Amino acid sequence: MAKRDFITVRTYTAAETRKLIDDAVDIKAHPAKYADSLKGKALAMIFEKPSLRTRVTFDVGIHQLGGFGLYLSPAEISLGKRESVADIARNLERMVQGVMARTFSHKVVEELAACAHIPIINGLTDYNHPCQAMADYMTLLEVKGDLKGRKLAYVGDGNNVAVSLIHTAARLGVHVAVATPPGFEPNAEVVEWARANGKETGCRVDITNDPNEAVKGADAIYTDVWASMGQEGEAEKKHAALRPYQVNDALFAKAKPDAVFLHCLPAHRGEEVTNEVMESSRSVVFQQAENRLHAQKAIMLQLMR
Repeated sequence: MAKRDFITVRTYTAAETRKLIDDAVDIKAHPAKYADSLKGKALAMIFEKPSLRTRVTFDVGIHQLGGFGLYLSPAEISLGKRESVADIARNLERMVQGVMARTFSHKVVEELAACAHIPIINGLTDYNHPCQAMADYMTLLEVKGDLKGRKLAYVGDGNNVAVSLIHTAARLGVHVAVATPPGFEPNAEVVEWARANGKETGCRVDITNDPNEAVKGADAIYTDVWASMGQEGEAEKKHAALRPYQVNDALFAKAKPDAVFLHCLPAHRGEEVTNEVMESSRSVVFQQAENRLHAQKAIMLQLMR
């Protein structure tokens, strides 16, 4: 069987994407059933960026599946500097059964996938964050009972998280509305791809500069930090542009009465979201964070078994 990677949801069909989420739901409900599924298998975990959720959920996840994880920090594996990305890939494929990489550049993960004959999982890049999106839509499924036709409003910077939300919405038939300041919109090619490929599932993608318009009738409101790791030099400019896009009680009042709040975390309370929203009964951010564990276990099972 040809090896498969999880670099972007774009390489997965609608049926394959939904199966991953359904598998994650089953893994969460029946963890013991999968306890030895990856017995003795090793996952190399490459980190260029610090991490709480990605580190813990992959490390615990592979352990709960019967395998084990190897944490490779920047000090131990300096991608493309101490050793070429291609050489690292060709070494690791002889030692482990899968690689998760959390990098700055998306090209690094693509090169790992091109050079290695073992599965490569994208743990986050500057382009997208597909594992996060799988956990996000798994959470929406849990709290709403279905996905098709649901409206997810994303308010903030059109960053890597927004890109994966759009990609995955196209595969699941979700209506996603993105509100950003002018000049902060998600990549136009991503939007065009989702609109073209989401026709079969009934996906709708709206891009606006008006957060009030985006959240109107939304089943969920999602936001992210205004400046991600590696964007510290742009923080002042981003904060000035994004202040009117804060998710607060006034904005939430324009969504559906039973709308929930999502955030990929970490959250900067008082910036992109108020503490009141984060701590309200509508917030499901910690359920969402937990679901990274189950969604990624489904991904590892499919690729490494």
